Amino acid sequence: MKCGIYGCFSGKTEDRPNDCPSVSASTDDVMKEYEGDCLRMAQVAAEVEAEGYMRWTRLEELMEFSRRMGFKRIGIASCIGLKKESISLARILESRGFEVEGVFCKVGGVHKERIGLSRDKMLRKEGFEAMCNPVAQARLLNAAGTDLNIIMGLCVGHDIIFSQRSRAPVTTLVVKDRVLGHNPVAAIYGSEGFYRRVYGRKDDKK
Repeated sequence: MKCGIYGCFSGKTEDRPNDCPSVSASTDDVMKEYEGDCLRMAQVAAEVEAEGYMRWTRLEELMEFSRRMGFKRIGIASCIGLKKESISLARILESRGFEVEGVFCKVGGVHKERIGLSRDKMLRKEGFEAMCNPVAQARLLNAAGTDLNIIMGLCVGHDIIFSQRSRAPVTTLVVKDRVLGHNPVAAIYGSEGFYRRVYGRKDDKK
């Protein structure tokens, strides 16, 4: 990322600096890992990129990728805050012939106390507060035999737990960012201006 030459992209690999990490990225040892499902996914991803580049939305790409991979049953692991969007997504997928299994984050209705949280670490200061339960989401979708699981706005950390425990491959359609309307890249675009606080420098914390 920091070399400034990007010879890998242009194909001019002779321009790479000697300490460029990409020298080890094209070795036979790396390339031999592209086999079986990994090879097929790489091929299909490239096909979808070539045919849909600047024409298909992410959702259209996802559906076409799934179709070409032969994925029939799609799982949706969603934040309850995106209930409406996830239900709409399920309907769209079903209209395209996919079977859909969906699980919201609060499944099981487990109080946050069960994971050792004290009340001062919760949003509510009294009453019941359900924890997000990505382990249960993964278990239920695993049991449903999904071919692919889609993350819809799971919290930072919960998305990691879900991905670790999902047997099916995982892709993300929505990344949660409540402040920026689920568009986290806006903080990067604005990092020299309004969102300069993301840098963490003392002179930027205003």
